[in-house]
Order: sequence, then structure tokens, then C-alpha cells
Amino acid sequence: MTTSHGQRVLHATPESYLGLVSELRAEGFDMCVDLCAVDYLAHPGRSLPDGIAAERFEVVVDLLSLQQRKRVRVRVQVPESDPRVTSLFGLYPGTEAMEREAFDLLGVRFDGHPDLSRILMPEDWEGHPLRKDYSVGRVPVQFKAARSTR
Repeated sequence: MTTSHGQRVLHATPESYLGLVSELRAEGFDMCVDLCAVDYLAHPGRSLPDGIAAERFEVVVDLLSLQQRKRVRVRVQVPESDPRVTSLFGLYPGTEAMEREAFDLLGVRFDGHPDLSRILMPEDWEGHPLRKDYSVGRVPVQFKAARSTR
């Protein structure tokens, strides 16, 4: 466990992720406020607690206990070779769209998700545009003819 700006941060492995979040749910953390994925390709030397190996991807979950008026953040390192963790949909159905977004934009898979499909990009889009090694390319910009106000 670490802290960040006064908030408790717990670090899980992909294998212990669902169990840890289940325990937090049982402790009263009844709301998942946010779930996102991060690509640390350009920042491999970030600080992590002893025993936690840095991976390219990280899934970050922010949970809230309304009754206790507390927040907790869960960070799980996700390897580039197999970017997947278990879906939290069974515990927090509101994560459905957040997990789809992380999959669509960064390619992190969520095992057990009911509909892991693209949410922002077209279904035939190739790649994951928020990955740090994604080629931006060039998209031609077309403007409508501006009418004169004279």
C-alpha cells in the first residue's frame, strides 16, 4: 500500500485484482467512480512499491465508500505481452463502458466482460489510438466554403 495526495493506493497483480476489489466492495466501497488504463511506454521508471514490477500498461480503479466518506485507488500492472485483467462488471455494472473504452483506446482486455467491443472507434478500426507507439498518420482536413459577410 502507498498513498497519493492523502488517498490510499493499493497495488494488485492481475491474478489478485478481482479478489482485492471484491474485498473492498465487502468493506463498503460501493461505488466505482472511475476505471481507466494507462500506457507507460515512455515512462518505464515510475515509482512502485517493492515487489511490484512495472509493466507497460496499468489499470487504475477509483472506488468510493459513501458511508465511510473514503476513497481508495487500486492499480494493477498489466503486461504488454498479454494485456488482460478480469472484468469488474459483476461487482460494479457501471464499469461496462469504462472497460470498453480502455479496450478500444489502449487494447487492454477485460475477461468476463459482457460486450467487449469498440465504443468510440469504428468497428473496423485497426489498432488502439491512445497507445504511445500508435502511428498518428495524417488525416486530411476539409473545410466548408466560408460565405462572405459583406
